[in-house]
Amino acid sequence: MAYKITEDCIACGACAPECPAQCIAEGDPVYVIDAGKCTDCAACAGVCPTAACVPA
Repeated sequence: MAYKITEDCIACGACAPECPAQCIAEGDPVYVIDAGKCTDCAACAGVCPTAACVPA
């Protein structure tokens, strides 16, 4: 199951460099995860200060 980023995202960018699949991009207004590339590793969830990265 892929991860998604909720509206709790504060667009800090902490998650993007942690993603080994490079599937996180800056969106408007919050970051977004390309579900087709997400490998469900949860690296983003481990660094998110607002717990906005959650299983989809």
